[in-house]
Amino acid sequence: MRIGIAYSLKPDDQGRLDGPDDLDEEFDTSETIDAIAEVIRGDGHDVLLLGDGRPFLAKVSADPPDFVFNMAEGEGASRNRESRVPAVCELLSIPYSGSDPLTLAATLDKPVAKRLVQDLPDFHVPKGLTLGPETSRTGLDRLLTQVFDFDWFQYPLILKPAFEGSSKGIRAGGLVETVDEAVNLFDRLARDYHQPILIEEFIDGDEVTVGVLGNGPAAEVLGIMRILPREPTERFVYSLDVKRDWQRLVRYEAPARLPESVIDRIKTAALGAFEALGCLDLARIDFRVRDGVPYFIEANPLPGLSPVTGDLVILAKGHGTSHNDLIRRILHESLTRVALLPAEPVAF
Repeated sequence: MRIGIAYSLKPDDQGRLDGPDDLDEEFDTSETIDAIAEVIRGDGHDVLLLGDGRPFLAKVSADPPDFVFNMAEGEGASRNRESRVPAVCELLSIPYSGSDPLTLAATLDKPVAKRLVQDLPDFHVPKGLTLGPETSRTGLDRLLTQVFDFDWFQYPLILKPAFEGSSKGIRAGGLVETVDEAVNLFDRLARDYHQPILIEEFIDGDEVTVGVLGNGPAAEVLGIMRILPREPTERFVYSLDVKRDWQRLVRYEAPARLPESVIDRIKTAALGAFEALGCLDLARIDFRVRDGVPYFIEANPLPGLSPVTGDLVILAKGHGTSHNDLIRRILHESLTRVALLPAEPVAF
């Protein structure tokens, strides 16, 4: 089978003059792309490297592959940027891995994703509000003062761009304790990311992420991983600064050592979110757990698959699944769903 890989390549020069230094944070390195291509070739397929954007469009239009393994994040600040590759594939009737354009857009838009899952039984989301980047300092100051006067929020708050992944925009100092701090951080994020900003109550508890693989009733939790600071800290935030220095700053606990009742609640919440958001083949679902209650933070149906730094990959390894076997399983789930493989159980 001829399988094309769609990907967004991280530039060699990470210095940016046109914005913050994390604008390309979600993109993959050539080492990650090569590693995944090698796994797919090892299963007997021919691999085509398609890239993203106009090069992708030109290649699939001129010489369509049988199937596209989609890792492309898309450029810019649009909440639809992750939807472009699957939208083109659907236009050209090319089957592809992972979720469809609607799910990729809805999950990249954090406020929309929260609205889609918040009415599930026994489901919890942090309180929050989303404001456009044009919101004035005076207007934001007045609104936040009113919010706290009515005791709807409690400090600290966390602010983040509404349409980003990979902790983009979430840096050291991302927690705020006063209206003035919130206004100043909002200004910076709105200026840097040119999109709405989510202002949310900070859930003080465990950071956990859940891997989900499969489709429909057969979707299952691959495992749960807890992310812990190596040094005790009063309020741990899995920020971009921490992710960039993960070997020194964090410890990945997979399987997560949490009470069985909490594990069950997390699994139920993850599978419920996976279904409600329309995820296909794979996703990573993030929660904060406070007093045994998981609070949904976001869903990532296009998770990073770096053999070294991908959270889903680290989670899988902790549960006995190698990077190669994880890629093979994702590929098998995808090819089976689109009927390019028979629906037969395969051992990985």
